[in-house]
Amino acid sequence: MKLVVQRALESKVEVDGKVVGKIKKGFVVLCGITHTDTEKEADVLAKKLCNLRVFEDENEKMNLSIKDVGGELLIISQFTLYADSMSSGNRPSFINAARPEKAEPLYEYFIKKCEEYDVPVQKGIFGADMKVSMTNDGPVTIILEK
Repeated sequence: MKLVVQRALESKVEVDGKVVGKIKKGFVVLCGITHTDTEKEADVLAKKLCNLRVFEDENEKMNLSIKDVGGELLIISQFTLYADSMSSGNRPSFINAARPEKAEPLYEYFIKKCEEYDVPVQKGIFGADMKVSMTNDGPVTIILEK
């Protein structure tokens, strides 16, 4: 499982011109799932994400978690995180991304695990053509992988 986590002041995701998820201060999380991922990886990454200390404290040090600042998560499925662009040619292969029948239930499980940490979660629509907009804060971008 691979997460690209971006600290945001606000973000939204649209499908067919309709907003399906919207947050204020928090993280935009692009979530990629590969064939070998299980609930174990989702558990570890949900805990890591919800306790990740990259928000500034009163001394301007990145020392606070999303829970500490009352932030929200916008979690978006992103199979292209497992693109293999180093093989022959210029067109990436997505063979390392889990098939939808495996990835979607694990994506939904990951969201539920994040909610168990009392962090409000919004999400995109799995497999949809989504338009994501955000005001990146920092910018701060962290990659979490298990």
